[in-house]
Amino acid sequence: MYMLDFHHHTNHSFDSKAVMEDVCKNAITKGIKEICFTEHFSLNSQSPTNGHINLTNYFSDIKSCQEKFQDQLLIRKGLEICEPHLLKDLYCKTFEPLELDFILGSVHNINNRTLRETLEKKRLAGYKDYFQEVYEMVSIADIDVVAHLDLMKRYAYEEFGLYDFTEYREILEAILSKIIERNLGIEINTSGLRTSLNESLPSINIVKLYKELGGEILTVGSDSHSPDSVGSFIKEAIEMAKECGFTYVFSFDKRKAIPHKI
Repeated sequence: MYMLDFHHHTNHSFDSKAVMEDVCKNAITKGIKEICFTEHFSLNSQSPTNGHINLTNYFSDIKSCQEKFQDQLLIRKGLEICEPHLLKDLYCKTFEPLELDFILGSVHNINNRTLRETLEKKRLAGYKDYFQEVYEMVSIADIDVVAHLDLMKRYAYEEFGLYDFTEYREILEAILSKIIERNLGIEINTSGLRTSLNESLPSINIVKLYKELGGEILTVGSDSHSPDSVGSFIKEAIEMAKECGFTYVFSFDKRKAIPHKI
């Protein structure tokens, strides 16, 4: 089994203190062959991710680790962009000279409100707003893969509950169909398996639906923010991919999808 982790954060993200070299060492110990760092990034001045990352320092750390671990670990350079559809032209202009390997697109805010704030105002109806915003993102954003497609449940499940898959199937089909039409992908994000949520993001129902609709591009990522949890539940994610009918998971090199047989 080719072990890879295509969603990881370090101290270049506002919500992590992990040192990249420590993450790489742990990844090697755990048998990870390929990792992509996907630090939070936003050009929206009202987003908490705005202004934290110094791209020069981030890329310097990537280069240093690539050189140090070149015979043990393949290290890719990525970013996780919050609401990239809202400032599409500015993002495209910013990314053009960066030579990124991978871009994750995510929705963490709706109308400049966090997902928690949206839930506090709209309760379970907040799921509808969330999925509509994801649809807007996948329709136009310059990304490679949608991060944790049903992320809203991370903030909702304890107080408000999980969403009903059948209730939202129509909008989910629309989201996934647009992803397939634009040759984008989704990820199996294992972060929920490390918490009492005890469920991947997105749920297996969405991964199965993606496959049924003809989806192919699928990545796996721990969404880890610490060295200890790098590669966490990646084997389980790959097994889930198999269960849903996938025969490949993907990595990315200079934004080109590369299949790996599973």
